[in-house]
Amino acid sequence: MPFVLNIEPPSKETKTALWFLFHHQRLLVRCNKDSYAILRSPDLEELNLPLLKEQFFGSLDDRQCYLGEVEDTTLRSDTFGFIGLRELFSSFEEDMIRAAGVANQLVHWSRNHRYCGRCGNTTEKKADERAKICPRCGLINYPRLSPAMIVAVRKGDQILLAHSKRFPGKFYSVLAGFVEPGETLEECVKREVREEVGIEVKNVRYFGSQPWPFPDSLMIAFTAEYAGGEMRIDGSEIADAGWFSADLLPSIPPRISIARQLIDWFSGDVMSQAQT
Repeated sequence: MPFVLNIEPPSKETKTALWFLFHHQRLLVRCNKDSYAILRSPDLEELNLPLLKEQFFGSLDDRQCYLGEVEDTTLRSDTFGFIGLRELFSSFEEDMIRAAGVANQLVHWSRNHRYCGRCGNTTEKKADERAKICPRCGLINYPRLSPAMIVAVRKGDQILLAHSKRFPGKFYSVLAGFVEPGETLEECVKREVREEVGIEVKNVRYFGSQPWPFPDSLMIAFTAEYAGGEMRIDGSEIADAGWFSADLLPSIPPRISIARQLIDWFSGDVMSQAQT
């Protein structure tokens, strides 16, 4: 069974339960030679670490899933270590990555909403839904979602790819950006492309979506066509950009990301057209 979110805790924790424990968005895992594994209840007993804000948050393949924060990173065993989520993409199946991403997002949200934003009082868990409530003024805070568009811009048999200054290494990806208040998703696509590379796009079409827990984005993917303008890189977010053909792509994102799905869609479409 895939990962399923749930707020109703089980009556008893099982030995097969999975524990997603974080310290500054790095996940504590068991290291097995060249691979990693999510902690289980017996691992927790072996480590004997003090946990913060631990809670049940769902199930994966009928195994209970718990999350928590770790303050003390002094480990008494070389078998365990803290690893960044991006580094784990190639080690886990997609459902496990999704569960880890949800856990990371909920830990991040819980850490940032310990106090009420209206009156400053300490917040509490809301019993009937995943939310925090202020016992003094009643303000309810839900886990934050930051909607962001991501778009594959085509110009004939070429795709627009860019290298952001934030990217680790020298890989290229499609353009992305956060939605602003009062803006439609389609308006966001056009504005972000215009701001980052100076061109206009048309025929904006929905492609798909993906939760992206770095730390709380919801990526909404589109395709679009080049409509005009000369490329002018903004220089603040984008370090380089260009048009690439399907057979001469640079280093691109991993397959688990919707950015890669957009690029693979482009490559497949170009190949399909060439065969007809």
